Amino acid sequence: MSTPESPVSGPADVIVPDTKDWTWVLERPCPDCGLDTPAVVAADVAAMVRDNARSWLAVLAGDGEELRRRPSAEVWSGLEYACHVRDVFRLFLVRLDLMLGQEDPLFPNWNQDETAVAERYGEQRPQVVAGELEEAAEALATAFESVAGEQWARTGNRSDGARFTVESFARYLIHDPVHHLYDVTGERV
Repeated sequence: MSTPESPVSGPADVIVPDTKDWTWVLERPCPDCGLDTPAVVAADVAAMVRDNARSWLAVLAGDGEELRRRPSAEVWSGLEYACHVRDVFRLFLVRLDLMLGQEDPLFPNWNQDETAVAERYGEQRPQVVAGELEEAAEALATAFESVAGEQWARTGNRSDGARFTVESFARYLIHDPVHHLYDVTGERV
């Protein structure tokens, strides 16, 4: 998860990457957003993704200028967070497919901060982002609904050494959009 350290309004802006290892959310509740990730049942993640997407659609239905406004220079705008969540849903679908289709895959790296700048998150159209986020969430939720039995124990790896089962991967995933919704709305789960 990323909280950029400078605005993403143009090519001269530089984002200081978030270097935290967020896998700790698999071991204890998040004190910020309130999600008790260890208690999440992986089979419930599909419904949680859909519920979260509906909340993001409500956020994106707000005033466009307000959605682009950052609360401070080091905090993304609501639109930037929504773009990030859309891309997280897309990325996790790719990684889930890898885990289900390959033996113990190594996930390709993704630099979320470079993506935010390259894709100009703060300049995207909220209505377009809403449609893309809803589509990405539905695709991911559908993929999680197809996981059954021993597939939950299949594994995948990040290049930083983090290792996931599909079950832990599902729980890890859901924290990201829930936490970012908290970042934007201030509402804890």
